[in-house]
Amino acid sequence: MNLGEFVRECHRRGTLVVQPRMGYADPARMRAGLLATRGADATTVGTITVDSYTRTGDLESAGRALREGTGLNGYPLVTHEPSTTRRVLAGLPPEEFPVQVRHGSGRPQAIVRALTAALLHATEGGPVSYCLPYGRTPLAESVRNWAHACELLLKGCDFGVEAHLETFGGCMMGQLCPPSQLVALSVLEALFFEQHGLRSISLSYAQGTSQEQDREAVAALRALSAELLSPAVDWHVVVYTYMGLYPRTAQGAFALLARAARLAVDTGSERLIVKTAAEAHRIPTIVENVAALEHAAATAEAVPRPAVPPAGTDSQTHREARALIDAVLDCHPDIGRALVEAFRRGILDIPYCVHPDNAGRSRGYIDAEGRLGWADIGSLPLAGVTETRRARPVGSAELMRALSHVQHTYDAEALEHRASRPVDARRRTVPEEEPL
Repeated sequence: MNLGEFVRECHRRGTLVVQPRMGYADPARMRAGLLATRGADATTVGTITVDSYTRTGDLESAGRALREGTGLNGYPLVTHEPSTTRRVLAGLPPEEFPVQVRHGSGRPQAIVRALTAALLHATEGGPVSYCLPYGRTPLAESVRNWAHACELLLKGCDFGVEAHLETFGGCMMGQLCPPSQLVALSVLEALFFEQHGLRSISLSYAQGTSQEQDREAVAALRALSAELLSPAVDWHVVVYTYMGLYPRTAQGAFALLARAARLAVDTGSERLIVKTAAEAHRIPTIVENVAALEHAAATAEAVPRPAVPPAGTDSQTHREARALIDAVLDCHPDIGRALVEAFRRGILDIPYCVHPDNAGRSRGYIDAEGRLGWADIGSLPLAGVTETRRARPVGSAELMRALSHVQHTYDAEALEHRASRPVDARRRTVPEEEPL
């Protein structure tokens, strides 16, 4: 049973799967984190998040940091021997507790080789979403790299478990990218994965600034995935708790996480990536990750599940996302080449992204109702589909306010309701490490 099958079975039983973004350099602590995740009062899957040196391919610095005992912000998967990672995973059968590798690399081949050598089968990313926000790797190179990574993942998972890939396209830039483009990118990366042989795929969407708009977006994502992906593909939707500036107060952080859990349940989504009360300050501890998992699970359990998820085809978000997807698919039958051409022509254009292959003409903004909209569509194929609602450009002061909008909103509410406490955020003593 791979990650996709596990999540589908949990969803059939009416349970939301929750997952941390957890990565520690020390193998004993990484193992302790996985064991604590599995032991949480929630239905969970595990995460091994790699460090930034490994993500950028600077394996020399990753190795030096390990030798010298200096800090790393994740698990150096490529530097550790596969046997070490297999010991980290010992006693965690994938049919009961799948583990996913998360990384952020536009050059993921070494990471994919390392994860399959350790008998892992699930990872995430994409040729656009792990290129444009993360560095200056040319998009055409990232497309080639990710095509090769798909091939390596499929070849490497020959031990009886099907490979699983999750798009990161629904999380572009973390904030201020209108939901229609997040939906379009997530679907396009899923189509890219399918074209390169993957049959187990999840599609991401990151919580934004408006709960109502987020519901529309996830419904649109589900509708477009059902329409455009082959019936042979086993797919599900994963909601990310807000990826931008996070509330500084614990109460605000837990309130935002609870809202993400409700979004997942309301839209029939199958998995939720959680964030902790420590996100605004530092890398979370194991205990803080467990508290976030349990808080999200308790919130989801208390939310009534809709008898039928929203249809998703009758919203402005769906119309815009469909226009973007159709315009890209018209560029070329090969999805990778179509993506490169679409960015070259400005058909895809990520607001406030400074990558050289991004046109940089589109702009997003937060309107008076808290919804993300287009201030400028640049060359996006949205003329006649949407109207730019701004008579003036977005200035630097407004941009800074928008970036901190969610943080300030939830912190202000927390200060007004200081007496409130997170729902069933059970704190427990968790060992920070275990001998391997």
